[in-house]
Amino acid sequence: MRIGFFVTCLVDLMRPEIGLSAVKLLEAAGCTVEVPMQQTCCGQPGYNSGDTDAARVLARKFLAEFEGYDHVVVPSGSCGGMIRHHYPALFRDEPDLRNRIQALCDRTWELTSFLHDVLKVSALPGRFEGEVTYHDSCSGLRELGVQAQPRALMALNPAIRVTEMRDARACCGFGGTFSVKYGDISTAIVDEKIENIHASGARCVVLGDLGCMLNIEGRLRRCGDTTTRVLHVAQVLAGDA
Repeated sequence: MRIGFFVTCLVDLMRPEIGLSAVKLLEAAGCTVEVPMQQTCCGQPGYNSGDTDAARVLARKFLAEFEGYDHVVVPSGSCGGMIRHHYPALFRDEPDLRNRIQALCDRTWELTSFLHDVLKVSALPGRFEGEVTYHDSCSGLRELGVQAQPRALMALNPAIRVTEMRDARACCGFGGTFSVKYGDISTAIVDEKIENIHASGARCVVLGDLGCMLNIEGRLRRCGDTTTRVLHVAQVLAGDA
């Protein structure tokens, strides 16, 4: 199976090790993974700010770079949600292009959904040991139905002990440009999330979206918590943390 890996802007710029862990997982499952080197942004920031013209340009670019693959895998629920749910609407008045976009969107997957739902992996390539709590990122949860998949994958390693936090499905306050436009509200939301993380007793929070990861980790550090680890689920599943 030939996979096109969409790295995402934040992984590329802030945490490239997450991309390496994701590729490790895909290759261990028998996939041939390719990373188109000209890829850039999915267009979500512009789209959320009303710049649909810029989003269309990037959607066309995504189509040109990834249309030839069997599947496209994304280590981010928010980017995956943008592609699968919003790209087709950008071309509602261009039927031929919309059909091509729709066909590609139908083959685009969030990482844990692809590993669990499509590949049905039954073993992990690495070892991770410890107690963790899991944060369900909004876009992956609400747009892609990602909730059971990461937990089922972590359960393949009995050394991973998942302790559910209160309101695991609640937003962390990031929301992309929301956290910039409404900083005080965003801070109040992430502070409640941090309270729930601490109350779980776990010293590691795991999630599947780097935006949430950076938001939670940043607030933890600013509040003086230098010990709670914040990890992407790919790192935990690959044993790279």
